[in-house]
Amino acid sequence: MSAGELLERSLSYALGSVAGAQRVGLGTGTPCPEWDLGELLEHLDDSLDALYEGLSGGRIGLLPHVDRVCGFRTRACAVLGAWAAGPPEGVLVGERPLDVRVMAAVGAVEITVHGWDVSRSCGRPRPIPQGLAAELLSVAQCVVGEEDRGVRFGAPVAVPSGAPAGTRLLAFLGRRCQGLVEHPRPLYSRNDY
Repeated sequence: MSAGELLERSLSYALGSVAGAQRVGLGTGTPCPEWDLGELLEHLDDSLDALYEGLSGGRIGLLPHVDRVCGFRTRACAVLGAWAAGPPEGVLVGERPLDVRVMAAVGAVEITVHGWDVSRSCGRPRPIPQGLAAELLSVAQCVVGEEDRGVRFGAPVAVPSGAPAGTRLLAFLGRRCQGLVEHPRPLYSRNDY
């Protein structure tokens, strides 16, 4: 599956999760104990903003934009439009180069997993589609190393060997499907560069 397909499927999944957020308060707790739903949605919006910056301008600034006027759906459409328009070959994150396909794949992991967090917060657990989860698990296994544990992610959670790909993805990133461990930081953050 191409990075663009991963991005599209991740955004579709997250859009379905965010739809339920309109029925609950922004102060609602999330599977990420350090954030309420409003903060999680703001983080997800910033992630989309960063992806859009990279896809449309070839550069991601180190500081987030203060413009939060656009809704999640609008940003999701903008990200897909920027991908369809032909993203640049590479992206600068601060001054560090990043392959645009890697950025899109990592962004897809972040969008999907935080989409799962949002759906849990809204009391509407939505399993991550298995094909998407399997693809994203392979991405996560490539980009999350032991040095990230305890810093950006909790320790992996043990799951049965035959667990669905969605459960394995969430567990690899330190989440429990019936509860959660500490909040892992996003796969990438503007402040990490």
